[in-house]
Amino acid sequence: MLYLDKIIAQLAYPLGFSLCLALLAGLLILLRWRRLGLTGLTVAVGWLWLWSLPVASDALRLSLEGHYAPLAVDALPTAEAVVVLGGGISPAPVEFPHPDLGAAADRVWHAARLYHAGKVPLIIASGGIIPWRGERSSEAEAMTQLLRDFGVPMAAIVLETDSRSTRENAVHTAQLLEQKGIGQVLLVTSALHMPRALATFRGAGIDAIAAPTDFEVWPEPNHALRWLPDAQALADSTRALKEYLGLWVYRWRGWAT
Repeated sequence: MLYLDKIIAQLAYPLGFSLCLALLAGLLILLRWRRLGLTGLTVAVGWLWLWSLPVASDALRLSLEGHYAPLAVDALPTAEAVVVLGGGISPAPVEFPHPDLGAAADRVWHAARLYHAGKVPLIIASGGIIPWRGERSSEAEAMTQLLRDFGVPMAAIVLETDSRSTRENAVHTAQLLEQKGIGQVLLVTSALHMPRALATFRGAGIDAIAAPTDFEVWPEPNHALRWLPDAQALADSTRALKEYLGLWVYRWRGWAT
C-alpha cells in the first residue's frame, strides 16, 4: 500500500499530471481528435507553467505555513516531551559514517533548542526505514546522531523507529506515549507539514501543541524573476500540493481531525 500510495501521488503532482495529460493529448491528436488533443496539451503546459512560477509557489506554501507564527522558544509552553518527525535527514548507507542533512533538518535543531531551553525533559525522535532507499538505518537513529552532536544526552532521547509515513508517526508515537504515561507533547516538524501532522496526531488521540520550524516563505519584494518559471519553484509547489493531497486523504479515511 505504501508503494501504491506513492505511485498514485506522483501521478497527481504537477509534473506527473502534466506529462500524463500531454501523452493523452498526443494520442488524441493521432486519433484525429485534434481540437480536444490541443486543448489537453495547452492545459498540461499551462498547469506545469503555473506551479513553476515562484509567485504561485510562494502563495501556495504560505496558505499552509500561514496558519502558524515563527515563535521564539521562550514563547512556547512547557510539555512532558517533544516529538520531532523525520523527513529532514537522510540516513546514511552502511558504508557512509554520517547522515545527510536536508533542508528540513531545522526540525532536529529546533527539538534540541526546546530541550536545552528547559521546555521538555524528553525528545521522541519518530521515523523509520523507507524501504526503497536500500540498506540504511532509521530516520530516528539518524536524528539521534545529530541530537547527540547538539549536546542532548542519550538518556533524554527515545526512538520510534517503525513509522514510514505521517500517519504511522502518529499511531506508533501514540502507543509509545501511552506506555510511558506521557500526556501533552510539543510537536516539531516543518511549518509546511504542520497542518497535516498536527491534524493526524490529534486524530490519533495525542494532545499535541504545534512547535513549527523550517519556515520557507519569507517576505520578498516583487520583481520580474518571481514571474519566470523556475525548477525549484516547481519542486516547492509539488511539496505543498503533497501536503494538501495527504491531508484530504487522511481526513477522508478518518485519520485526521
